[in-house]
Amino acid sequence: MISRDDYDSPWKDILGRYFEAFMRFFFSDIAEEINWEKGYSFADKELRQISREAETGKRLADRLFRVWKKNGEETWVMIHVEIQAHREKDFPRRVYVYNYRIHDLYNRPAVSLAVLADDNEKWYDTVYFYSLWRCLIVFRFPAAKILDYKSRQEELGKSENPFAVVVTAHLQTMETKGDDSSRLNRKIKLTKNLYRRGFLKQDILNLYRFIDWIMALPEELEETYHREITEFEEERRMRYITTAERIGMKKGEMIGIEKGIEKGIKQGIEQGIEQGIKQGIEKGIEKGIEKGIEKGIEKGIEKGIEKGIEKGRKETAKNMLEMGLDIKLICKATELSEKEVRNIGKNHDGKRECDT
Repeated sequence: MISRDDYDSPWKDILGRYFEAFMRFFFSDIAEEINWEKGYSFADKELRQISREAETGKRLADRLFRVWKKNGEETWVMIHVEIQAHREKDFPRRVYVYNYRIHDLYNRPAVSLAVLADDNEKWYDTVYFYSLWRCLIVFRFPAAKILDYKSRQEELGKSENPFAVVVTAHLQTMETKGDDSSRLNRKIKLTKNLYRRGFLKQDILNLYRFIDWIMALPEELEETYHREITEFEEERRMRYITTAERIGMKKGEMIGIEKGIEKGIKQGIEQGIEQGIKQGIEKGIEKGIEKGIEKGIEKGIEKGIEKGIEKGRKETAKNMLEMGLDIKLICKATELSEKEVRNIGKNHDGKRECDT
């Protein structure tokens, strides 16, 4: 099986083409609050600025859109599509960082949404929290898990939403990992169903590109796939995807890779210079401060910390209980045992106050 690690490009492309369909498929309740008649716009320039400022490392298929609520207010929607074969601990933090950077740089209200497209059934992190003494940050964001649709593929096959095809293709790509023959058969069947389900010509072309990219096959089996689809089109007298278009797609893919490498090198140089300057300043400040630190200060702080840590943990646990957070999450944040947390809840029941 050949490997295409870049799931980023097909997801970004399909998100850009079918944003409304995406919202109605994964987040229908939020979609109902958006004034789609007013349209939406891409905020790619702003996203690039946020990405540079956030410095969160790896990003996959992040998109930023401007939409308008039905009451006329402008709102930004940040979409994260995360494709990992394992749990990524920093993902909730990355979602949080992007959200507050939108507020920080542009002073805009924003909602962060995530699609977890990984193959780990146990990974479903949708909360970022940070606590220190009585300071507490809790950030929750809605997320959809593609594996949740695994048992619903028959239902997906009847849906008119393009993202039903996208999710099916992604699931079947994961299911056929290491099995070229099975992937070929499923890819052919999925593509033929685009015609049978009555999608318009442009939708068929768009979804064909997604399927062809994500369900990668060795070259000889790719030829078998395209030959099968060509014969199927001729039988139905629906030549939507010509040989010339397929060649053009392949050439376009290669040109895109070359341009992507060139752009990546340029951005890498810019970020390297920026980071180098930043690190140089930080080290200079650090050395200057170092000379002014006395050991006596450390000893004084040390004694206060020992007494304050325990009190701070219990205070944080109390605040989180008042917020209705899960006890296991509270234990993780405060490093207290479940028994200690439950005792705190009993002691403060009926006397809860909300810190602001």
